Amino acid sequence: MSAFVIALLVLLVLAIVLGAWVAGIYNKLVELRNRFKNAFSQIDVQLKRRYDLIPNLVEVAKGYMKHESTTLEAVIKARNIAAAAAQAVAANPADANAMKSLVTAEAGLGGALSRLMVVSEQYPDLKANQNMLQLTEELTSTENKISFARQAYNDSVMTYNTTREIFPNVIFAGMFGFLPAELFKIEDPTERNAPKVSFA
Repeated sequence: MSAFVIALLVLLVLAIVLGAWVAGIYNKLVELRNRFKNAFSQIDVQLKRRYDLIPNLVEVAKGYMKHESTTLEAVIKARNIAAAAAQAVAANPADANAMKSLVTAEAGLGGALSRLMVVSEQYPDLKANQNMLQLTEELTSTENKISFARQAYNDSVMTYNTTREIFPNVIFAGMFGFLPAELFKIEDPTERNAPKVSFA
């Protein structure tokens, strides 16, 4: 064999090894991106459940809180904004701007629900209503499930972001369009607590 053929074979083997290595990086990033998208779908299920519970909660409260229409309307408005933001993220969980909008909308909804619960404390008949008790219990349970799902999502995002940022992955991540994912975090420390929905 001539030196030229040997050099050509060496280059061919190097190209195959390099191609396999780049394909491995690409496949790992795809796998991790799909994991965090799946993790968001778990949040989405719980958010939809909460969004479905809120109108029922407001409807029950409406019968008792006739003079609190502003508070009730604020809850429904915040719920609708959060539901729209959640739909945008569900369409593409890798969209950082959509995730930021969802975080903001969820903070607004949490604040509106908290105000509703504070105002409802002034209505003893409402606090004793069996439907209201059941709805608030379901809402509290859903809030807990959202917290667990959010933690799993954030863990998946952290793994994805770390993998895409390490060298040499960062070079190929940019070339293949793997953008950083946004954590689902609550910015305002007062919003870190789930809305109080207990009538006990």
